[in-house]
Amino acid sequence: MDAGQEVLATYDPRWPIMYEEEKTKILAVTDKAVAIEHIGSTSIPGSRAKPVIDILVGIRHLADVEECIEPLHTIGYEYRPGNKQLIPNTEYFRKGPSGANTHHVRMVEAESDLWQQYKLFRDYLRMHPDEAQRYERLKVEAYERHGRYLPLEAKKNFIESIIAKARSEGTSSPK
Repeated sequence: MDAGQEVLATYDPRWPIMYEEEKTKILAVTDKAVAIEHIGSTSIPGSRAKPVIDILVGIRHLADVEECIEPLHTIGYEYRPGNKQLIPNTEYFRKGPSGANTHHVRMVEAESDLWQQYKLFRDYLRMHPDEAQRYERLKVEAYERHGRYLPLEAKKNFIESIIAKARSEGTSSPK
């Protein structure tokens, strides 16, 4: 089996349940979250994905992250302040050992364009299985070239094109 095939797991119907369980834990430890969404490939039914639950947490102001660090630490999250260099206007936490994370939390301002972009991308792939398959193939090829840790650039153009399509079509889906 090649590297791209090894990194991605077959869709697991437990992923949405795992998200809901984690959402409950996050809401129990912090009152700064004003909205929470399941994002990433584990949120796309039928898609193969790295088996890491990606969670988008909307907060009022990015400065509120300071009040989230310790509470999230109590439920196993490590704050990774350096990751905001990769995606500006975000804050990032991970759960689980390095290289074997189980959950990622990306915090953004809930009223921001970035919040909308994450949701548009997810919703478009949910409603267009052909595009979700294209995204899966792109990731397999990128993992084969780059290994387990993909540079954001490997997916950037595809993501931007899907967000543009979603905006032009007025894509949104029910939760």
